[in-house]
Amino acid sequence: RTQAEMAHTCRGTINLSTAHIDTEDSCNIVLSNGGRTYHLKANSEVERQRWVTALELAKAKAIRMRNNQSDDSGDEEPASQSDKSELHGPLKTLSSKLEDLSTCNELIAKHGAALQRSLSELESLRLPADSGEKIKAVNERATLFRITSNAMINACRDFLDLAESHSRKWQRLLQHEREQRIRLEETIEQLAKQHNSLERACRGAPGLASGTTSISSTAKGSVQSAKGEASDEDEETEYFDAMEDAPAFITVTADPKHHRRSGSNLSGASEGHPEDWNLEDSVFESSNQSSYNESTSKDLLPRKRRRTRIPDKPNYSLNLWSIMKNCIGKELSKIPMPVNFNEPLSMLQRLTEDLEYHELLDKAVKCESSTEQMCFVAAFSVSSYSTTVHRTAKPFNPLLGETYELDRLDELGFRSLCEQVSHHPPAAAHHVYSRRGWTLWQEITIASKFRGKYLSIMPLGAIHLEFHSSGNHYVWRKVTSTVHNIIVGKLWIDQSGEIEIVNHKSKDKCQLKFTPYSYFSRDVPRKVTGVVSDADGKAHYVMSGTWDEKMECSKIVHSSHGSTSTEGKQKTVYQTLSPKVLWRKYPLPENAENMYFFSELALTLNEPEERVAPTDSRLRPDQRLMESGRWDEANVEKQRLEEKQRAVRRRREAEAVEALEEGKDYEGYIPLWFERKVDAVTGELICVYKGGYWEAKDKQDWSVCPDIF
Repeated sequence: RTQAEMAHTCRGTINLSTAHIDTEDSCNIVLSNGGRTYHLKANSEVERQRWVTALELAKAKAIRMRNNQSDDSGDEEPASQSDKSELHGPLKTLSSKLEDLSTCNELIAKHGAALQRSLSELESLRLPADSGEKIKAVNERATLFRITSNAMINACRDFLDLAESHSRKWQRLLQHEREQRIRLEETIEQLAKQHNSLERACRGAPGLASGTTSISSTAKGSVQSAKGEASDEDEETEYFDAMEDAPAFITVTADPKHHRRSGSNLSGASEGHPEDWNLEDSVFESSNQSSYNESTSKDLLPRKRRRTRIPDKPNYSLNLWSIMKNCIGKELSKIPMPVNFNEPLSMLQRLTEDLEYHELLDKAVKCESSTEQMCFVAAFSVSSYSTTVHRTAKPFNPLLGETYELDRLDELGFRSLCEQVSHHPPAAAHHVYSRRGWTLWQEITIASKFRGKYLSIMPLGAIHLEFHSSGNHYVWRKVTSTVHNIIVGKLWIDQSGEIEIVNHKSKDKCQLKFTPYSYFSRDVPRKVTGVVSDADGKAHYVMSGTWDEKMECSKIVHSSHGSTSTEGKQKTVYQTLSPKVLWRKYPLPENAENMYFFSELALTLNEPEERVAPTDSRLRPDQRLMESGRWDEANVEKQRLEEKQRAVRRRREAEAVEALEEGKDYEGYIPLWFERKVDAVTGELICVYKGGYWEAKDKQDWSVCPDIF
């Protein structure tokens, strides 16, 4: 207790720091302090000695506390006392443990002397009658000695544990300070090297006039840089890698007037002349002029009027931890979830939502250069993540055999079909045909893990895109999505990793890096950067932007090698023309925050339509009930559908066992509209569209569709 506490204690309290501890006989203890005395009785001498040992340890601790309080009662201000308490606390605790060891040592010495005297008396015995009593006394002394020794050993163990834990803490703090100092030194060094590299690049760039000696006169944009390691611990984003094994680079926006006058002196890093970049009729120039509400093709019919809102999301409370605590480490698709965690769209509809910025591919068809076309494909691959920035709810897991069509052939020029082709693991096949000159197909398997604080979603599978006229075949894969603050705090989503887009005809490549969020990063959040290069590895365009807002493309007019970074990688300085915006996110509809943050396209995905297949996601009853705000009924319906699917799976498993016993082959589930083939480009087994769906829709012949709802 502190001095202030001792002045306001309850009646009958004894201050141990000034108390006297004594023993009357083998079982009684006398505890006195001034005019107050307590007589305590133990059941045995062993128990009495345990109490005496504990009281003496407590007395020693009380004396140390009193001395420490008197030592600390200086002229310091209260604020300074609280600042030093965190530092002095561990030291006082360690000193206290050392004092405990000293007290135990004194007790061992005292009991050891008593034991020694008893042994001496035993040796001087002559009468056998006295030997039994003395031997008993020796045994009791030995017992007391053992108890005190155990107390000392326990105190030693506590001291060691405390010392080790604080040693690790101090070591981490020291290491953190060292790393911070090293980072600061490296940052200053890198800034100095960047400055020198930019000066050399500006002085050494061919075709630049004398006005280029000043960086401020040639650099109209900011220096874009980052580091090459895509990890959550990377808190320095000074440079980024153009490709996985490529050197880091810096981009400087050059004055296009100088390059227009001296185009013949360019290094040839880009196709054509740099002045082509400024042509008003170029594909790049018109890349940001259309929107979801506009039609750019004369052969398309006027748009059908579609819904622009859905019922507002109800405000239901839910004990999240009571559901999540039994889900840690499990596959997300195997966790029974109420619809409270969902949004009223299925995974098939979310997959179709990637086509919201399909006009990027329509523009890519018009590109004469494969590297220009790659820029639009890269922007399209990034645009598919723009809808996820506020969409923290989980889409419905499709039932096996569930389909979803989006027929916009007359309005937007494309038609899309998705089918759930596997349930464990969940896999969806997707096929899109556009009469404007491109076809896209993919089979995506979702691997997800709940880790307590965050949820990782890893889409597995390749996305294929082929342009009809040129035959350019692009392949890429999605990055990892992470949902943070699952249990406590506001949910937020981050995308991290790298996307490598490869044109398997021309061998052009684009390596995009999604920089993970870091509290200490000086970059804009959700940053995406990359470089488009040809088959020879020559860089043509620099891609930059964010996955939730826009992507820009800058044409490279000159490149030069800069200094070597601290990791031993050589940085490349790219001089580029002014960036062109290839893609910009559409604004969300009014009241989107109450409609699950759905985009304009997402609001129409679950709109009822006629003539769709009976397995279409629009007809799923639990999803429709949730969209209408009837969540309790939706939960009941969801359980019914899942149990119905389990019954079908059990029947299929029984048929497989029966076929095995009879020595027959069992094919298992066969997709309705897709078939598995080995992809000629990647060599992977993938589900591709085999045809027949749109013909069945025209005839309204859905006899092959199972009853899944």
